[in-house]
Amino acid sequence: MKAYIAVNYKYRKNLSKELIAIGMALNGVNVETMIFVDQYSFDENSEKEMMRQAMAEIDRCSFLLAECTYKGIGIGIEAGYAKAKKKPIIYMRHIQAEHSTTLAGISDFQLLYTNPKDLFDQLNEFLNKAIVKK
Repeated sequence: MKAYIAVNYKYRKNLSKELIAIGMALNGVNVETMIFVDQYSFDENSEKEMMRQAMAEIDRCSFLLAECTYKGIGIGIEAGYAKAKKKPIIYMRHIQAEHSTTLAGISDFQLLYTNPKDLFDQLNEFLNKAIVKK
């Protein structure tokens, strides 16, 4: 299994600890991670190629985790594409971050967390119920 992790490119560094927690939880249930903004780099004139590549990566994944502490149009596009492809979507954000009604509205599961350890604990519990016991 492979998980596509959608995160706001501009704020990716601010979420380093959270992304480590997500990766550890996924690794614990043998799910490979794909953080698009870490794997690819495009210039401003390559938007069509960027989106083609993002969609191809989503196609190869089993589900999408949308880390929405920092909202981003790209996260919404990635989640919308994943939903159209009938991939489960997990909406995650820090409890004090602004709520995204659109992403929450298309998500299959929601995790609101207070810190990286809380995120790990909740995601780990969810994954063990959803994946390991399948």
